[in-house]
Amino acid sequence: VRPVGMPRWGLSMTKGQINGWIAEVGDEVAAGDDLVEIETEKVSGVLVSPANGVLRRRLAEKGAWVPVGGLLAVVAGPSVPEEEIDRFVAGFQASYAPEEAGAETVEVGGRAIRYTRQGDRGEPVVLLHGFGGDLGTWLFTLPALAGRHRVHALDLPGHGGSAKSVAPGDLDSLVGTLLGFLAAHRIDRAHLVGHSMGGLVAMAAALRDPARVASLSLIATAGFGAEINACYLDGLAGAVGRRDLTPVLRLLFGSPAAVTRRLVDDVLAYKRLDGVDAALRLLSRELFPGGRQRHVLVEEAARLGLPTLVVWGDRDLVIPPAHASRAPAHARVTVLAGAGHSPHLERPNDVNRLLADFLADVERP
Repeated sequence: VRPVGMPRWGLSMTKGQINGWIAEVGDEVAAGDDLVEIETEKVSGVLVSPANGVLRRRLAEKGAWVPVGGLLAVVAGPSVPEEEIDRFVAGFQASYAPEEAGAETVEVGGRAIRYTRQGDRGEPVVLLHGFGGDLGTWLFTLPALAGRHRVHALDLPGHGGSAKSVAPGDLDSLVGTLLGFLAAHRIDRAHLVGHSMGGLVAMAAALRDPARVASLSLIATAGFGAEINACYLDGLAGAVGRRDLTPVLRLLFGSPAAVTRRLVDDVLAYKRLDGVDAALRLLSRELFPGGRQRHVLVEEAARLGLPTLVVWGDRDLVIPPAHASRAPAHARVTVLAGAGHSPHLERPNDVNRLLADFLADVERP
């Protein structure tokens, strides 16, 4: 018997609303099948089944608001008696307490680094966001991987809730932060999942200390070629208001509708923090001088022979999707139709399935 709980999609999420059920009671479902559409104050998404079985019970219907961790449904085998389902539901409800949101900080190299974690078993997975992003970009990925892994997502220096000092702002310093973070948490070896700039950091970390990296999952990654959209880099660093920022953020997605007013307001709030603009400008100058990528690491990283997953959107306007063809010969490569530079946000279920299948195969003896 497996519970289906309300996920936490982002640190600020406390509850979600049922928009509609995709699966009906009595339907056979496989792990990863779409179950229910959920909306929060910030995003909407689809929750998938945690296991193979039958959808035996639904505990919340369309329009209901359910706190994070609250029971939405039960998946179990067809032979499990109804009485056992009843006992499971009663026991869950009796012991349920709303989950507390939380981000933590750890000092790495004299800087405060914000991070969050989910999952308490399996091999460690570390999620690395892109330029101008933060750990919140993994809101759909964290809960999807936490069932089988200990998952950490961190804010790189200059981003999110981490220290805004990034000097010297070069790739080596970002890699040092990542390796220092692993050391602070006594993580000897981790699967690294990186988006855009985060993928570049992941590859560089593998090159510096390959024994610490179990695999690389690279989403619309930097480091595969020199080309990058300078308008995005300069626009994000220079935007001061909603009118400036909105068209910049639209470059991140295959569909302009993905850029909501709430997203624009959240990014503006981040940019108004002391030190953010200077941090973004320094990182841009060091990593992407003259609107080109300084570091093209794909060939060096390929020689390490690490298991590698590459995911791209065919509508990527920041880094050309043609870069996916430069992936290592042994890599798994998927280009998602209709997705832009942020497929893990636009097509989260597809990306989560790719990640879960890849990690399961990497870990299989």
